[in-house]
Amino acid sequence: MATNHDTTPRSQNSRYRNLTFDWILGLILLLAAFLYGWQIWKAGSANAFYTAAIKSMTESFKNFWYGSFDPAGYITVDKPPVALWFMAISAKIFGVHGWSVVLPSVLFGIGSVYLIYRLVKPYFGTTAGRLSALAMTLTPIVVANSRTNNMDATLIFFLLLALLMLEKAITSQKLFQLLISFALIGIAFNVKMLQAFMILPAMYLFYWLAANEKWQQKLKKLTFATVSLLVFTLALPLSTDMTSASKRPYIGGSETNSLMELAFGYNGTERLLGQTTGTGGTFGGGMNSKNSNKKGGMPTGGKAPGNMKQGQGTPGGKKMTNMPGGNTGKKGGPGKMGTGGGGGGAFDIGTIGPFRLFQSSLGPQISWLLPFALIGLIGALAFFRDRRKRWYNLTHQQKQLVLWTGWLVPVYGFFSVASFFHPYYMIMLAPPIATLFGVGVTALTSLFKKSQRTDWKFYLLPLAIVATVALQSWYVFSYYPWLTWLILAAGLIIAITLIVVGYRSLAKPLTVAGIITILVAPTWWSLTPTIAAESAMIPTAGPSLLTSGQGSGMSGGMGSSQVNTKMLKYLEKHQGNAKYLFATSDSSTAAPYIIKTGKAVMAMGGFNGTDPAITLKKFKQLVKTGQLKYYYSSGRSGNTKIVNWIKKHATKVKTSLYQSSSSQNMQQGFGQFGTTGKSASTSKSTTSQKPSKQAGSKFNGKKSNSKMPANPQGGKRRMPSGSNEQHKPNQAAQKTTVKQKNNTKQPTGGMGSSGVLYDLTTIYK
Repeated sequence: MATNHDTTPRSQNSRYRNLTFDWILGLILLLAAFLYGWQIWKAGSANAFYTAAIKSMTESFKNFWYGSFDPAGYITVDKPPVALWFMAISAKIFGVHGWSVVLPSVLFGIGSVYLIYRLVKPYFGTTAGRLSALAMTLTPIVVANSRTNNMDATLIFFLLLALLMLEKAITSQKLFQLLISFALIGIAFNVKMLQAFMILPAMYLFYWLAANEKWQQKLKKLTFATVSLLVFTLALPLSTDMTSASKRPYIGGSETNSLMELAFGYNGTERLLGQTTGTGGTFGGGMNSKNSNKKGGMPTGGKAPGNMKQGQGTPGGKKMTNMPGGNTGKKGGPGKMGTGGGGGGAFDIGTIGPFRLFQSSLGPQISWLLPFALIGLIGALAFFRDRRKRWYNLTHQQKQLVLWTGWLVPVYGFFSVASFFHPYYMIMLAPPIATLFGVGVTALTSLFKKSQRTDWKFYLLPLAIVATVALQSWYVFSYYPWLTWLILAAGLIIAITLIVVGYRSLAKPLTVAGIITILVAPTWWSLTPTIAAESAMIPTAGPSLLTSGQGSGMSGGMGSSQVNTKMLKYLEKHQGNAKYLFATSDSSTAAPYIIKTGKAVMAMGGFNGTDPAITLKKFKQLVKTGQLKYYYSSGRSGNTKIVNWIKKHATKVKTSLYQSSSSQNMQQGFGQFGTTGKSASTSKSTTSQKPSKQAGSKFNGKKSNSKMPANPQGGKRRMPSGSNEQHKPNQAAQKTTVKQKNNTKQPTGGMGSSGVLYDLTTIYK
């Protein structure tokens, strides 16, 4: 089953054998291609925040290099540009489309499945490699992430590629390959910053244990490897920070216009301790019972982002329970938000603690096979032990297990206590769980065959099956109670049969039946993003995507369908020689217009609307010189000084000039629209609907088409005039029976249809 780690050059025949095509792996890769790539042509604008940047990056090399959000090079996105480089290249070749910006993630996702196979097979056998690759393919959050233009699929690919090069460096004892391995981690840092460093302890420990060299040589090589890591990590951030601020965009998400500060602040310590920049307080999604309020809202003492009150999340001021990101169900139970869920799907990350990843907020995205992987790890360590040596003399296979455990444990620990992240970050745990599952299946099956009933190792395989189906049954119950009992019954029958009968000849078929049983539910969860054609800003997987009729992961396609076409025509007609089409507070409002027109729209405060990217003095200068003629107030938080100055001195454009009458009732925030620009309600709606169940504002585990930035809109919203009067749904409209056909187009207006347009040209006349 397993081969020893051999540091000698391989023979020619061995090389030829390794080139033999594995048709089962080929089928797994085809399955991955289907799950990740099917219907990506319906991606709309995918994550419009990044799609707008990709559109801008295709306009000039400067925008490309820095990852500028807008064509004018005013501000960047809140991540490094490396992942966006691949997407921008794809968009440059094929044009800016939803599928073209998602295509690199699809390819990186498929590549990661192949790399898992390449990493597992040489040490644990072909069967373990195939099972690990299959488990990676069928991890729900891997599917969801690989279908969007977020950075995570790219990050995982580079991390796995770094491990492959590390294995090669140990086998060949070549320094160059070791340098490449750590350089790839440096590149991964510039994909998603400190998240890439989570596996570094495992890499250092593994090399120290596995390299067949004297300790002095190991220390020397690791020192050079660390230098390689630092060079490739810091080259881009330092060169960016050393470039004059006047010659590059402002670094979005940072407080000091620094990429280094962005890495260690917003994308660093704040992920652990809670978000503090751009919110006026600490915002963390996960809390324990001591610091969570009764309503399950924001942490005690912290402030909700934007205009959202603590304990509020919906326009009606109701708690944001049962959001899609939490894979909420129809009957509560595991579908309910964790105690500290701070804002529904985008921020529903459960309650801080050692079992957080098993909770319903995060578990249905990643933890389906985690019990089997953990028990499989124990069994594999026992199975691959060399009893002729002391326990601390590890075999080659045990050293490999140390590598994957060294990936799993720190990442598991971080997400168990971290305060600010999104559920889709769970993709970081997919490779070690998939690997330990594949290895665990082969190891536990072998232990069962070789052990007697009096040996504790005999019971590990039945225990792994029962523990796994028990957890899966809890996840499934909210949606499919009947499936719960089927999974439980099948798992228990298989486990009891294994223990009672104990025939070695039945071990393999019963194990196959057990594996099929525990793969049924995660396979269905993984299919849901593909069936729903989801390509969302906050990717998620689960049956809630299907009940809503479209992908629901927080603004799947915030593109041209969100553009107020009447306002756009007005602005283009009056833009003249102005540099910017208009300015607005945040990127969510600006993105659709950039995607549709390719023109510069100033997202004054970046993603949150609160980045200190421009001063009032500089803004006045842009207005005075005619570079900026209009400001659109969408009701979101922004630079208070500039907004107050605009409201005091600028002239409001007559509403009839940029808003159609049909758009006046489209004022339920972003929760109105789906991924394809169709009306959110595609079926008949009956009378007297509650605000939380209005068409396009479904939060009961069914649908949320809203783009959820770090400051989600909810609770008490500002009216277009900028007042603090609470926004109330149109009660009359709620009581009216609405009949809409599937091909009904939404009214003109889209995002920001309730906002106010200001003419800045009158200020200096």
